[in-house]
Amino acid sequence: MSRYLNPYTDFGFKKLFGEEGNKDLLTDFLNQLLPPYHQIGSLQFKNPENLPDLPLERKAIFDIYCQSVTGENFIVEMQKAKLHFFKDRALFYSTFPIRDQAKKGEWDFKLTPVYYVAILDFKYDEVEEQHKLLREVALKDQEGQLFYDKLHFKFLQMPLFTKREHELATHFDKWLYFLKNLESFEQIPAILNEPLFQKAFETLEEANLSPEQREQYQKSLLTYWELKGVVDTAREEGREEGRLEGILQVARMMKQNGLAIEVIQTMTGLTPNEIEEL
Repeated sequence: MSRYLNPYTDFGFKKLFGEEGNKDLLTDFLNQLLPPYHQIGSLQFKNPENLPDLPLERKAIFDIYCQSVTGENFIVEMQKAKLHFFKDRALFYSTFPIRDQAKKGEWDFKLTPVYYVAILDFKYDEVEEQHKLLREVALKDQEGQLFYDKLHFKFLQMPLFTKREHELATHFDKWLYFLKNLESFEQIPAILNEPLFQKAFETLEEANLSPEQREQYQKSLLTYWELKGVVDTAREEGREEGRLEGILQVARMMKQNGLAIEVIQTMTGLTPNEIEEL
C-alpha cells in the first residue's frame, strides 16, 4: 500500500474532509472556491442522509453536507466515474438544502445560499475545446447577467489539472496538487510543507489508521479500483458495440463485480428491473 490514502475513495475523502477534527481543512479548501462575500469562518456538519418528505420520493445521500455559521449550505461530493444524467443529479441534490430552509407558518421565502461542489475524477466536458478545470455555474439571464446569487454549482475536473510542483502559483493550486498526487507521495513535498497541509498529510497517512480503519479503507480502495476498471473497460467496449449494448455491458460488468443495484442504476440510467434481468 502507498504511504498515504487515496483521497478519491469514499473512506479517504471523508477522512480528510468529513471529520469534526478536520473542519479547518474543509473550510480552507472551500474558501478557495468561494467569492469574498461568502468566505467561511466556521462550519457545522449536517446529516449527509437527506430523507424525502414523501414516501415515494428518492432520498439523497451526500458525501459531505455542511453549513457555515452565516447560513450558507454546502454539498461536497467526490465523483469517481461519469454518471448517467450527471447534471440532473447535481440539480436534484441541490434541492434538498433549499427545501430544508422552509419554515412552518408565516414565511417570506428568504433563502440562504446553496453551493454544490463536485470534485470529478474524470473529464466531464464532451467537447475538447470546452474543457475547463473549474466550471462555475449560476443562474443567469439571456444577456449573461447574474439573475440569482444564491445557487451555485462548482465542478472540478481533476484530470485537467496537470501542473507540476514548480508551477504551483496559488494556494488553490496547492490543494489540487495535493489531491491529484497524494497517493504517489513518499514524503511531504517542500512546497506543501506548511501547517495546514502537514495536518492533511498526517490525517491520510496509512500508518495512523487503526486495524479496523485499515480494513475499511482497503474495502473502499477495492471498490474504487473495481469501479474505475469496470467503467474504463465498458466504455471501450461500448464504443465498439454501440450505445445501448455498451450501456448494458457496463451494467453486466458492474453486476458481476458485486456493485449495488442503486449504483448501477445511477451510472447507467437502467431501471432496477432491467438490471435484475441481466
